[in-house]
Amino acid sequence: MCAIALVSASSFDSSRFLSGLPLVVGTVAVALLVTFLCGLKLGRHSVIDVAWGFMFALVAITSYLWSAGHGNTGLRTTVMVLTVVWGARLGVYIGWRQRGHGEDARYDKMLSKAKGSRNVYAIRKVYLLQGIILLLISLPVQVASYESGGINALTYLGVALWAVGVFFEAVGDAQLFFFKKDPANKGKIMDQGLWRYTRHPNYFGDTTLWWGLFLVSASHWPGILTILCPLIMNFFLTRGSGKSLLEKHMDDRPGFK
Repeated sequence: MCAIALVSASSFDSSRFLSGLPLVVGTVAVALLVTFLCGLKLGRHSVIDVAWGFMFALVAITSYLWSAGHGNTGLRTTVMVLTVVWGARLGVYIGWRQRGHGEDARYDKMLSKAKGSRNVYAIRKVYLLQGIILLLISLPVQVASYESGGINALTYLGVALWAVGVFFEAVGDAQLFFFKKDPANKGKIMDQGLWRYTRHPNYFGDTTLWWGLFLVSASHWPGILTILCPLIMNFFLTRGSGKSLLEKHMDDRPGFK
């Protein structure tokens, strides 16, 4: 009953939401095309990892602009800012981390299965697939933009959970950077700082912050219907292209087991 009491009823502008979906899809499609062309120029399709966070930010901004006058200003601003801050930080960090490197080993292994053109295979297996996943996962952000109900206790709880997730992701990335920067740690497994408590603070943080964004959206009843979205993110981070692939790549390193 306590959990139910935190959720407020709201007037959800479904017609405006539905009319905004083509704009969101179009925005993601253009972003994917630009990313693909950049991948061709750079010779590495792992550039999609750089674009991933920025595309979520674009979805949030598109939904924010289209929902003007049709959603609660405080709620739509909150979910937009949280998404943009996370997406921009992630995109900048991964872009900086990838500079001067070739194709990521995980993508290289995936694309080696192509029986024809690697680029055509990449369109299907990398760009199109990630575009569809992104549109699904971002639904809490989109839905929250069109909810007319204001900020409540569940919204604050969601923001707090988002902050925990961003902390783990950002601090974990920074700790790993300084660990790798030390020549004495070459070939070693990172097990210090946040990495002492979880093998993947970045993936844990990603999972946590998306549950936070879901709670922000679920502070009003239509957002509750998007619960499948953080579950999908959980699945891909633990069983799909995240933890699972990375650990297969690291399995033979001394100290990992």
